[in-house]
Amino acid sequence: MSIIVASFYQFTPLEQLEGLRSHLLALGRDRHLKGTLILAPEGLNATLAGSRTAIDDFMAQLRQIPQFQGLEALDYKESQSQTPPFQRFKVRIKPEIVTFKQDNVNPQDTVGTYVEATEWNQLISNPDVTVIDTRNNFEVKIGTFKGAKNPETASFTEFPDYIQDNLDPEKTPKVAMFCTGGIRCEKATSYLLKQGFQEVYHLKGGILKYLEDVPEEDSLWEGDCFVFDERVAVQHGLKPGNYELCLGCGHPVSAKERESPYYNWGICCPHCHDHLSDEKRRRREEKVRQLTLQRQRQAVSDGNET
Repeated sequence: MSIIVASFYQFTPLEQLEGLRSHLLALGRDRHLKGTLILAPEGLNATLAGSRTAIDDFMAQLRQIPQFQGLEALDYKESQSQTPPFQRFKVRIKPEIVTFKQDNVNPQDTVGTYVEATEWNQLISNPDVTVIDTRNNFEVKIGTFKGAKNPETASFTEFPDYIQDNLDPEKTPKVAMFCTGGIRCEKATSYLLKQGFQEVYHLKGGILKYLEDVPEEDSLWEGDCFVFDERVAVQHGLKPGNYELCLGCGHPVSAKERESPYYNWGICCPHCHDHLSDEKRRRREEKVRQLTLQRQRQAVSDGNET
């Protein structure tokens, strides 16, 4: 049975977050959901996984909560996974649902122009439009749109510095931005408009919606799209990509990189091999040994039950 992976967010003022957290935690656990839901005074952001019935029921219950009634504008998208992409269910309270640290940015009152996935190719093919990938550098290196600029940021909080240092509203009249699911661009476009940029666009539903709706033969996307769960990356049609996470450093590792002599499962990869001390190597080797023994015991147990 396929697992439904539901991602959604909404910028909406929220209060009494502790009580709301307790209620949502109970709703998710009762339906055996996995994943993370973030609450903040500015709204909610979530990626959850579960059965079709569990996801539908949770969303129905969510919309009945007074703070979320009438959320027709909830940005919601789905994909499927054959294996659980998360290990547990969490509801966290944070200052922001996506960390940007810009007090004057509020997508609820100022935001860029949404562009549907089916209209995105036409926009970014316009030579007068500057296309910017708002994601972090390691995500961009896995895949991005043809011709898009990479700000080479380590975190989203560095994005305003990139804009200040590289773009001029007078010289860059038209800007189109994109991110994984659309939420980062809500704040990025709001920020650019506050800085005096006149025409600011963003991909509605993000890369995931584009990969879902645009046929691969018509696509301007190159590579895979990193996702923040155990699928690591997805391709067109939201099929699983060819990446795994290095258990040592957490960096995505491609199939080609896994053929490198610097790749040692659970210990290191080409991205962290040169920075691995002897002490860290010993700790990781012991962790792999324990994990292997655990899997062997589980295999024996499963065999005895058949």
